[in-house]
Amino acid sequence: MTGSLRRAALLWMTGLLTAVGLVTVVIAYWYARGEAAEFLDSQLRQIALNAGAGVASANAPGAADRDPEDQFAITIWDGAGRIVHQSLPGVAIARQEIPGFADVNTSGEVWRVYSTRDGDRTVQVAQRDTVRAEIANGAALGATAPIIIVIPLSWLVVGWALGRALRPLDALKDEIAARSASATAPIPLAGVPSEVAPLVESMNGLIARLGAAVEAQKQFVADAAHELRTPLAAMQIEVDNLASGGAQPQPDRIIALTASVKRASSLVDQLLKLARLDDAAPAQHETFDLAALLLDCVGEFALLADRKRIDLGADVGQPAPCRGNESEVRFLLTNLIDNALRYTPSGGKIDVSLGRTDNTLVVEVVDTGPGLPKGAEKRVFERFFRGAPQDIEGTGLGLAIARRVAERHGFSLTVENRADGCSGVVARVVAPAKSQSAAPS
Repeated sequence: MTGSLRRAALLWMTGLLTAVGLVTVVIAYWYARGEAAEFLDSQLRQIALNAGAGVASANAPGAADRDPEDQFAITIWDGAGRIVHQSLPGVAIARQEIPGFADVNTSGEVWRVYSTRDGDRTVQVAQRDTVRAEIANGAALGATAPIIIVIPLSWLVVGWALGRALRPLDALKDEIAARSASATAPIPLAGVPSEVAPLVESMNGLIARLGAAVEAQKQFVADAAHELRTPLAAMQIEVDNLASGGAQPQPDRIIALTASVKRASSLVDQLLKLARLDDAAPAQHETFDLAALLLDCVGEFALLADRKRIDLGADVGQPAPCRGNESEVRFLLTNLIDNALRYTPSGGKIDVSLGRTDNTLVVEVVDTGPGLPKGAEKRVFERFFRGAPQDIEGTGLGLAIARRVAERHGFSLTVENRADGCSGVVARVVAPAKSQSAAPS
């Protein structure tokens, strides 16, 4: 199940903001602490540099917020090492041998010490480390408190901003949810974010294709029902005649009924074939010899051509490896030859040939029939369209199936009147040639 885009974006953004905030807190804390330590060290140094002999305390009350822990421990030694001044007698911090800053632990407390000396005296100033930490922590807290406050506020702001940004997606969701299963109108692109627009355009393309498929299916069912009505009606008439026991000889009625059944069965077979070819699943392809297949197809119609006194000839030459579904290609070729035989009158001629170039194989079926009526060349592949005389038996599905087979194989299929001045039709199939050295798969 796909997660919520809103939740994912909110979690990522708040997580990033939290991480940035925490990093900022740490950096601000250490920066403020370092600044405070540097400032306090400077105080110690200044006190030590300006300390002199003991001066009487001013006769004034102490400050109300004076904290004994905040007092500096100032000790001055003379050249002989005697203490001449000590601000906090109760604090005994040993004189440091090396001038400068140092951390000294005495009586369980850590002191920050700065000492300096000349030939006559040594001045040492110390401050409790807890006081320094308190000052630094206060400064750091003052620097980080706004950031700590901003983090939860940023969650609210980010959530509100994401809600506003994703509102068009909510509208799109409602639009799609409200559509019926039969809706074919495209989804409006107004107000759709640019990042989502390509997805909506693809969905509109899918809706258009599904709509076209549904319409084609409806038309297919309507046409099939219309075409089946005639043979079924004829069958019903013959069945009624047989049931009534009329004067017509029974064998003639049986023959008529058989013809109607044959026509209906042929139509149903072609409808099922077309329905299977309309399936989006690709055909199972293998390598086969197109020349041998074409000769075999011509051989199937040799007897029929002889009965109709039609000269059916083939010129295929050497083997021609081709890749595709052999049974489907066989149907394509037999359909073209069958059409030529249907429309070529007795005494006519049909030439079947296979030509080759470096990259293509060209199959041509040329007949001497009546040809296509004017304007029919653009419609010959339509389902149930028949451009030939109506007295010739046919369903109008053969070329539609042939074109579907060609499309599934990437072949080119054309059916047009002859251009050499003779009456008749040229059906041409152009297929990619397969190299002789290529291994079959």
